[in-house]
Amino acid sequence: MTPFESSCLDAFPNWLRSLGQDTRQLAAIAENRELALGARRPAAIAVNYLFKSLDLIPDGLEDLGFIDDAFVFRVAAAAAAAGDAHADSSGTLRRLADEAALVREFLGDVYPKLEAYVLGLEETAARGRKVSEVLSNESVSADFARDARQWADGFQAPSFLKDEKNLVKLRSFLAARLK
Repeated sequence: MTPFESSCLDAFPNWLRSLGQDTRQLAAIAENRELALGARRPAAIAVNYLFKSLDLIPDGLEDLGFIDDAFVFRVAAAAAAAGDAHADSSGTLRRLADEAALVREFLGDVYPKLEAYVLGLEETAARGRKVSEVLSNESVSADFARDARQWADGFQAPSFLKDEKNLVKLRSFLAARLK
């Protein structure tokens, strides 16, 4: 196993364990009307992805089911890093944006496809809500944040075995889905 593979196998399970807390923090950012839209938009995109019925990797897929969500969180935060990531005093956007470097290195030439996919999520509705509605309508935003907190409260992090085969499966799965 290479040192890079080892770092991925250390990081990815940690990202799954923090997914509930990351969801809460991103929902709070999306709901916070005092923050710039450049910080709120990627947070709303990331959390709204959780609610999509069909995502890149089915949530029930053993070991891999929620890692795409963790990747989307980081890619969306990296999109904010160029603008208003520092507006988030919790540091959540900056931390997730910094961790996107590992996703970029892991996916290589597939990363730009994931980045384009994530940026396109702004126009996708999940649970009947588009990101623009979450950002502009206080009632929708409050419902969105409540749903995110409820999701986070019930989330049980799946295992992600420290096996190089999981990395191969993950990269292959995403490459096939992100054409």
